[in-house]
Amino acid sequence: MKVAYLLGSLNRGGTETLLLDCFQNSAQPPYNMMGIYRKEGILSSSFKQTKPKLLKLSPHCFFDIRYLFRLRKILKQEQIDIVHAQQALDALYAKLALIGCHKKIILTFHGFDFTNKILDKIIYRLIIKSTDCNIFVSNTQKEYYIKKYKLNSRRQQVVYNGISFSKFATDSFLDIRKELNIEPAIPLFATVGNFVAGRDQLSVCSFLNELNQQGVDFRFLFIGKKNEAEPWRFDNCIAYCKQQNLSDKIFFLGGRDDVPAILSQLDAFVYSSEYDTFGIAVIEAIASGIPVFVNDWDVMQEITENGKLAILYKTKDENDLNRKFMHYMQNKSLYLEQAKQSAIEVKQKFSIENHINSLYSLYQFINANK
Repeated sequence: MKVAYLLGSLNRGGTETLLLDCFQNSAQPPYNMMGIYRKEGILSSSFKQTKPKLLKLSPHCFFDIRYLFRLRKILKQEQIDIVHAQQALDALYAKLALIGCHKKIILTFHGFDFTNKILDKIIYRLIIKSTDCNIFVSNTQKEYYIKKYKLNSRRQQVVYNGISFSKFATDSFLDIRKELNIEPAIPLFATVGNFVAGRDQLSVCSFLNELNQQGVDFRFLFIGKKNEAEPWRFDNCIAYCKQQNLSDKIFFLGGRDDVPAILSQLDAFVYSSEYDTFGIAVIEAIASGIPVFVNDWDVMQEITENGKLAILYKTKDENDLNRKFMHYMQNKSLYLEQAKQSAIEVKQKFSIENHINSLYSLYQFINANK
């Protein structure tokens, strides 16, 4: 069996990181894989260093008939059995390119459709019922799509995201405290996530203000890029911290390539979301063996097993977060022991190996039902 993964750009993001982990572990799955992408990106060199064949194929416009014929030719020459698209647009391209070819098309939905533009909404409507299977990264996300688009539940499957935890066993000499001139005795906390729709860094800033007013000495790291399309999400946090005299306690680090190394040096991790489909940053933090605080949105309840693997607090309720965080501050050894056990369980449940094996089982089933 041979699977072709269709990607948009090779920029850094949750989807691209997941696929890169799959490609870097390509010796593990009992099936052959290749990648076809449309645009270069920050992760291009990393993808090209992996073993699977990787081809760039770019349409010149939205509906490029020559692109469709080239895509069809490649998929037939490579003897592809299953096309696995990571974006609705690529699934639509594959559907049009493979008319009459009887090849299976799978689409993974990595996000929600809350911020979709009109064209994106049209593409969703065109393709979501035309694939052989849709994959969702959580049950919460799957149920949303089934209800909204009235989908046949038998053709909708959940495959949890996987993480290559080998990158956490790093020999990095990074000392983030030394880099930022933070004393060893000062508690160090952080959150990870770009300043985009769905993230709620401003609520974290509000919580930090309460923590500061209670006389708690700390340093906090915001790890994530400013979104040039919505710069106000980042700018509002900067302005709030300056207004509340928090600037000397908070660091905005932007995007980082060494997040696993930073996580291992934290005392705790705090996350706030307005909506999420999975929460890779949360899982990575739990896997680091540190106490993790996350709001009780449905998918966070799902991936933390209703608070077994992390501390859940009421969404948009900084007082609840503050109360639970202060309890942690007074009982650090207990929370750390629980965090170590959670790390073991998370690594077993959300490994890249489990992800790949789950995909293979699904591929076998779909390929057998021709």
